[in-house]
Amino acid sequence: MSTFSLAQAPTRTISIHDPETSFIHSEAEDIVGGLSKPSKLPGWSTSISAKRCHVGSALRKVKGSTCEKCYACKGMYNFPNVVEAMERRYNALFDPRWVAAMAFVIAKKCKKVSYFRWHDSGDLQSLSHLINIAEVARLTPSVSHWLPTREYAIVRKYREMFGEFPANLTVRISSAMLDSSAPSDFAITSEVATDSAAMDRSRARGGLACVAPTQDNECRNCRACWDRNVATVTYHKH
Repeated sequence: MSTFSLAQAPTRTISIHDPETSFIHSEAEDIVGGLSKPSKLPGWSTSISAKRCHVGSALRKVKGSTCEKCYACKGMYNFPNVVEAMERRYNALFDPRWVAAMAFVIAKKCKKVSYFRWHDSGDLQSLSHLINIAEVARLTPSVSHWLPTREYAIVRKYREMFGEFPANLTVRISSAMLDSSAPSDFAITSEVATDSAAMDRSRARGGLACVAPTQDNECRNCRACWDRNVATVTYHKH
């Protein structure tokens, strides 16, 4: 498999009106493969196939794991047009223009709702992938980024090499097993509870329950997942 090469992105904030760093919008969209817009979220996202998850693919074979019955491996995620779009976005990750183009697209798309989720389907592919995402966050300081991930080793390596993430990038570590916590060396996490008792146990550990199930499975005004001050978000199994 090919390895990521770091994109040669500018080291300053991109202005969408800056002729030195701007793209024609359609060109930038083509470079990144377009964005996704799940109905649950307040704004935009991006996705690649969950079948390309490294840790997630292994966890799908583990009974009681949070990936065993992955929502992103069924339903609309299997529609041919969605599969094609996710594969297009995956291939775009290897384009050296990806960082600059993604920052441009996000800056333009997130003007009204300045919240962006990484990977409504899929996960980190490598350390370089995470480095590039962090660079996109730096280039879009007015946007709040949320990255849920089960790729613990990649995140640990990033922290070892670079320290903290950009202030506007919340990397939230997802637990691997149902009704259990994420590894204790991560301060910002999420869990999946199967029943009210598991939800209560999570709350006892300081977890904040996802409110989406009580409001038509939508975030609406909730931004807990993007909030670094919320140590743990607990989702209901679905």
